[in-house]
Amino acid sequence: MKTFYQLLANTIISSVTNYTVWFAIIFFGYLQTQSVLVTSIMTGIYLVATAITGFWFGELVDKRKKKFLLLASGIFSLVMYSICFIIYLIVGADAFKDVSNPVLWIFIIVLLAGVIAGNIRTIVLPVLVDKDKLDKANGLVGTAGGIAFLIVSVISGFLVGLGGMYWVLILAIILILVSTAQLWFIQIPEREIIHTENEEKQNKRIDIKGTLKVISDIPGLRSLILFTTINNFLGGVYMSLLDAYGLSLVSVQVWGVLWGLLSCAFIVGGIIIAKKGLGKNPLKTIFMVNILIWIVSSLFTIQQSIVLLMVGMFIYLMFGPFIEAAEHTVIQKVVPQERLGRVFGFAQSIEQTASPITAFAIGPITQLIFIPLMTTGEGARLIGNWYGIGPSRGIALVFTITGLIGLLVTIIAYRSKFYTQLSKRYLESKNKVNENLE
Repeated sequence: MKTFYQLLANTIISSVTNYTVWFAIIFFGYLQTQSVLVTSIMTGIYLVATAITGFWFGELVDKRKKKFLLLASGIFSLVMYSICFIIYLIVGADAFKDVSNPVLWIFIIVLLAGVIAGNIRTIVLPVLVDKDKLDKANGLVGTAGGIAFLIVSVISGFLVGLGGMYWVLILAIILILVSTAQLWFIQIPEREIIHTENEEKQNKRIDIKGTLKVISDIPGLRSLILFTTINNFLGGVYMSLLDAYGLSLVSVQVWGVLWGLLSCAFIVGGIIIAKKGLGKNPLKTIFMVNILIWIVSSLFTIQQSIVLLMVGMFIYLMFGPFIEAAEHTVIQKVVPQERLGRVFGFAQSIEQTASPITAFAIGPITQLIFIPLMTTGEGARLIGNWYGIGPSRGIALVFTITGLIGLLVTIIAYRSKFYTQLSKRYLESKNKVNENLE
């Protein structure tokens, strides 16, 4: 656990770096172009890349030394951020105001490549956790993410307001150097890399077929991944439009500070999990929390109020770590160690596949349908007197509808047979581990 704590500290530094860049490019892109299409496309590019790289990252984690992968990730991000800094110095901030300017999209893609390289940590850390400390360790991961989120949320808005992407990139380069240097001195006592039969012959290709067989052999696991995929499909709406909605209510500096306050919710949720765990059946926790989150999501934009938005988002973000930690705990418990990285990578790829579809689609849909609907259209006439009218109310209506759909999907999944099947498998695996410990 000492090594795990050191890696958590290193992860906080790395996450601060990558989150700062991610937040900043979203803020910067929207403020420069004033277009929700840009923010939705950026989110879509990020999520597509995350989905594609998940398979590959999972294979690497199972077949390579974890420390080497973490170091390589940091060095790659450093190179990408340095390239972007040079581009920014050469062309200047004004070049990014035109959505059709190819320099804008080259800059965004290279920058996001550096951010995405850090995603390998989300697969490495769960693989290094001992099976008798899963839920609480996963809670600590959530707390670490919350701490990073807190720092980033406060500084990213101010950095963008102060000098566009200039100070953001300088800070990113410095922090990635620090995290990579610290990682060099961390000793990671890795387990022996286990290869299944004939796997040595397959080391140069991604063994999706073998991973699919492992998932199919565990009753209910495939359905859990599908359920999370649907959730991400709906969650892509919030990723694409939330910043645009928030920035319609307050300035970028205030929005950054508010995100700093909101990120405390991650910390609170992670601490609760680290102290109390996830209950006897983490799978049940996933559904109970989802029901709460989708109810809140359908209500926190029902009126144009920054206070209502903050309260709703705090609840949403506080319980978010419960869902991720519970899913990780279930997978860690039921999947064989030698396939754990690949299953995590596969799940990440599949689950993230849905969000880009939403991200690419919801921007145009909101811009062309819901914003006019709630500005001068039939929606403004029918419900505008109490719901409000204007572009921001069009975005709000999308959030309300998404929350109601998410609630319906969760209730249907909770009443399905896959919940019973996977719960049984989890409890059997948990009892087996406890017997071995005794």
